[in-house]
Amino acid sequence: MQDQEQSSDRSDRATLSTEVRALREEVRRLNNHRFILLHDSLWKLGLFQLYRGLAFGLGSVLGATILVAIVVKMLSSIDFIPVIGDWAGQVIEHLNTVGDP
Repeated sequence: MQDQEQSSDRSDRATLSTEVRALREEVRRLNNHRFILLHDSLWKLGLFQLYRGLAFGLGSVLGATILVAIVVKMLSSIDFIPVIGDWAGQVIEHLNTVGDP
């Protein structure tokens, strides 16, 4: 009986040792990950967030510009419908006057 307990205890220790070794390896891999290396200092993190904000702002402005251009083009092409054509003309006229300084 005692031999079985010792054998089981050794097996548990070997399993635990293997698990701890695997855990250490995984933590080492996580610490060497690009995301962790990029954010390891306050300056790197600040620059990363600055670049991210600039890219987001530029993308928003370009996207809105393209979207407005498409909408204005579509509105200018529906002049043949009486009610919508008049409204589209007013919208285009308003956009032109707002855009001029």
